[in-house]
Amino acid sequence: MTIAVISSGMLSSIQDLGRYGFQKHGVIVSGAMDTYSLRIGNLLVGNQEGEAGLEITLLGPTLLLEEDALIAITGGDLSPEVEGVQVPMWRPVLVKKGSVLKFGKIKSGCRAYLTIAGGFAIPEVMTSKSTYLRAGLGGYEGRALKAGDKLETNSISDYSLNLFNKLKKKDTAQPFITTRWFVDFYKFITLSNEHTIRVIAGSHFSRCSSNSQKNFYAGKFTVTPQSDRMGYRLSGPEIKLDEKFELLSEAVTVGTIQLPPDGHPIILLADRQTTGGYPKIAQVISVDLSLVAQMKLGREICFQEISLEEAEALFIEREQRIRELEKFLKLKMNWKFCTSR
Repeated sequence: MTIAVISSGMLSSIQDLGRYGFQKHGVIVSGAMDTYSLRIGNLLVGNQEGEAGLEITLLGPTLLLEEDALIAITGGDLSPEVEGVQVPMWRPVLVKKGSVLKFGKIKSGCRAYLTIAGGFAIPEVMTSKSTYLRAGLGGYEGRALKAGDKLETNSISDYSLNLFNKLKKKDTAQPFITTRWFVDFYKFITLSNEHTIRVIAGSHFSRCSSNSQKNFYAGKFTVTPQSDRMGYRLSGPEIKLDEKFELLSEAVTVGTIQLPPDGHPIILLADRQTTGGYPKIAQVISVDLSLVAQMKLGREICFQEISLEEAEALFIEREQRIRELEKFLKLKMNWKFCTSR
């Protein structure tokens, strides 16, 4: 099937879970900013959880679905609607042929994810469909969507087709058909205006002055307009080193918090560089990366230190929930134990 882009929105791009294995050649990972929302969206339509979806930032696109399509919308609530009817999120939705999907006011978060059964027919570049915007690599012609684009989709699996057909039988006068069950996304991500983000102290945190160490955990930091997919620049209490020191560039990863000379930390995100020469004062734990990704400009962040062991336990717990959700959805899609909520 084909999805025609009527208007592109602010920034809509194809993203999967990233382009790994090429950082030694200077190629960044990229991928979805909020990986939990993308993964759950894919599971809801019967895809592999790493399949590419459409990452929609702040102002969403307007899309014409030229055929019946099984979709899910997850992540931030950007008021999706089909033919003027609000579309429920975090559940499978069968949108009827010829319907227009568009987005409106931001209710929570700042990034929504549109996944579709079968996935988008986008060729992989270096094992990934993700769009690396600055290099014009991957995704849809290496760029964000624009009006007039046509997104083709792959044929859907038997697994997805089962759900598709079940929904089709429930046909109503609405422009879409959906399930009465849905994912309780608060078990995976909490969307609010202010967050306490948990971190592990970085390898250079001890080189910060004692006052700066206290300020880092006691202060509030604001996401500034200089933020993007590469990193969030923060304003707040100034963080200083005890004394300057020379640092060779070394590997960084998503969630690394660097301290540039101006004393205002940067959280590195999906489009981060492969190495960095600024001191690494902290590392956002994996399970809180989606919370950071859903914070829009002007939102406040507080940091809380936890241990590596605690971070690992939280990660394992979250992954277990994903696996439990996968099993639950398979049961629902097979329609063997379908009940209403």
